Amino acid sequence: MWTVIYIAQSDKQAETIRERLSGEGFLVKVRPVSVARQQYEILVPESELDEVQEVLKDVLHSAY
Repeated sequence: MWTVIYIAQSDKQAETIRERLSGEGFLVKVRPVSVARQQYEILVPESELDEVQEVLKDVLHSAY
């Protein structure tokens, strides 16, 4: 089952997060939440949730 771990505020931010998490070996999906607001959900398999959250913290702190 896929779980939302973050809602990005732009397609650029969503793509950056997807690339970084994929580069760490995680499966990642991105899907639009609201095209009008440019929001995108970042999803990962529930089984990888704990590991991804640690990496996501690093990604968000280093990029934004």
